[in-house]
Amino acid sequence: MLSVEQIIFRLLLSIILSGLIGLERESIKRPAGFRTHILVCVGSTLAMLVGIHLVNTFKYESDLDVARLGAQVISGIGFLGAGTIIKEGTTVKGLTTAAGLWAVACIGLAVGAGFYVGAIFTTFFVIITLYLFSKVDKRIKTRRNYINLRIVSINKPGQLGKIGKVMGDMGANIKNIELDSREEDLVIVYITALLPDKSVKLELITNLGNIEGINEVTEK
Repeated sequence: MLSVEQIIFRLLLSIILSGLIGLERESIKRPAGFRTHILVCVGSTLAMLVGIHLVNTFKYESDLDVARLGAQVISGIGFLGAGTIIKEGTTVKGLTTAAGLWAVACIGLAVGAGFYVGAIFTTFFVIITLYLFSKVDKRIKTRRNYINLRIVSINKPGQLGKIGKVMGDMGANIKNIELDSREEDLVIVYITALLPDKSVKLELITNLGNIEGINEVTEK
């Protein structure tokens, strides 16, 4: 039987490992962030602990399988992952977050089973994938004339329309747009756009900065 100390240690370890991954998702404001990743991992860890407990308690029952609950977690996590996937026009967002939730669930199962080496190294590799490969992805997009803009604007009706008009007039195709309203009078607009040519980048930033009510335009 597992001791109380072992149970608590495994639950705490699942919180730490999943929290590290969740922080990265939280930092870029994804639907499933810090708390969601922790809850998924802790729940998965508990499911595996329950499976181990049942096998130890009813060890003489031939039809008990410790992997059954874990298998249900892996298949059942799909509904939560699907909730993070959003289709906007021809763009699909949230696939990375959904895959991260599935990986976190597996990490939780590994911790619950006491497979610490696998859980820790998997967490390490997931974090590397999220941080390092995202930079590689940005470089690839940059070479393909993509631009990532951060625009600080006064929060008033019509601002997005003005931004869209300037970008449309210069042939920039908006691929993704996100809003962050941290203050009532200001809004931060994050835009990913495909430019017709790299040479228009500086002119585009200048023209956006000249819009009335725009306080700051920077390239991310």
